[in-house]
Amino acid sequence: MKENDVFSLPVELNDDLSLRLSQTAQTDPRLPQGTELGDLQQVTYFELARLMERASRRFSGLIRAELTKLRVDDIGPAQAMILLAIGDSELSVAELLDRGHYVGSNVSYYLKQLGDGDYIDRVASQRDKRSARIKLTEKGRQLRANLRDAAMAYERAVNRGDLEQRMLETAFQTLHQLELAWGRASRYGV
Repeated sequence: MKENDVFSLPVELNDDLSLRLSQTAQTDPRLPQGTELGDLQQVTYFELARLMERASRRFSGLIRAELTKLRVDDIGPAQAMILLAIGDSELSVAELLDRGHYVGSNVSYYLKQLGDGDYIDRVASQRDKRSARIKLTEKGRQLRANLRDAAMAYERAVNRGDLEQRMLETAFQTLHQLELAWGRASRYGV
């Protein structure tokens, strides 16, 4: 038994799904001409999770390339993603953890690097001097703006029209629903 067989559909359902997907490919005006959906019969949640992981690595590669173009060599893609997550806000570390998939010890390390590079300011909370609030410095805001400009240029180059925008929105909604469902399942069981 292969690793992803556990997540696959029974053969009869795969055959039925394959027929339906082929019919959809021929009749759905939203799909580009010649779209082959035969491979979709093998799409499972396991495969989707693997694809998201690979896409995340590719996105990190894009950020790394952009940092290289900008001659930023003191931080990496993970720290750049934290700058993007902070944005114009002033956050606690707990709030930052809620915005991304970071491990606590990694965030502490990343924040130290960002502080050492003068990308963020850590300000003691007025209410609780033990906790800190984090916000971008001018250098951090400039790098964030440069990264957002690069992302917008990439989006303009990739986006070919309304269909791609609707597909992107659908993908986002689907992934958000999966995030919520998987989060509930991990907390409360299936």
